[in-house]
Amino acid sequence: MKLICYLSNGYPTIESSIAMAENYIQAGCDIIEVDFPSSDPYLEGEYIANRMKEALEACSDYSKYMDGIIKIKNNHPSTKFILLSYENTILEIGVDQFIKFCVENDLMDLIYVGSHNEEVKNKLIESGIKISCYVQFHMDDKEIQSALLSNGFVYMQAKPTTNNINPQFPTLRHCIEHLKKLGIKREIYCGVGIYAPEDIQMAKDAGADGVFVGSTVLKLHTDVPKMKETIVLFKKACNE
Repeated sequence: MKLICYLSNGYPTIESSIAMAENYIQAGCDIIEVDFPSSDPYLEGEYIANRMKEALEACSDYSKYMDGIIKIKNNHPSTKFILLSYENTILEIGVDQFIKFCVENDLMDLIYVGSHNEEVKNKLIESGIKISCYVQFHMDDKEIQSALLSNGFVYMQAKPTTNNINPQFPTLRHCIEHLKKLGIKREIYCGVGIYAPEDIQMAKDAGADGVFVGSTVLKLHTDVPKMKETIVLFKKACNE
C-alpha cells in the first residue's frame, strides 16, 4: 500500500519545501501530495490554511512554486506526485498555463478543489489531467456518482466525523467494498483521520490502495530526524 505525504509548498520557503521532499523520499514516502497555496483555502483546517497564507505572504509568484515542483520532480524522477490546487488558484495562474505545466512535466494527478466553474474542470480533463473525487464517510450518493464518472483516484474519508456514519456502510471496509462493487477500479486512497500506524492498518485491512498523511508529518518539520522516523514507521505499517 502506498504512503502519501503532504507537502505544504512554500512554507516557510520554496527552497525548504524542496529540501523537505528529499527527506520524505529518503524515509520511504511513495507519493508526495504537493500543493499550490491558495488565497482562499476554505476547505482546509486552520493549521494548513495558515501555512498557505504564510507561504503566499513570502512569495505570491506562482511561477516560483512551479519551478520548485519541477526541481523536486527532476531530483526524484521515479517518485509519483499528486498536485493539490484550488480552482481560484488555477484561474490566477491561468488555465492554459496550468495545463501546460502539468502536461509538460507529467504531473497529471490533481486534487481539484472548487466546482464553481465547470468549464475549467472540463478543460483540465480534456487535457488528460486526472481529477480525483472526494467521498465522505457517510457515502453521499452525489459523491459516489461523481466518483463513478471521475477519471482520477478516489479520495475516501478514512474516518467519520460526528454523526456522519451511513448505517449501510458502518466501516471503512464496507465503504470501499461498495465502491469497488459499483465498478470503481481506479485507486482508492484514504485520508482525513490517518494519524498513526493503527489507522494505516485499518485502511489496509479495508482494502485501500494508499493513505494520505498530512498534519502528523507537517508538525514534525522542525524535528527532521523524528519526522523521518515517523515516516519509516508509517511505511512499515503500509508494507506489513
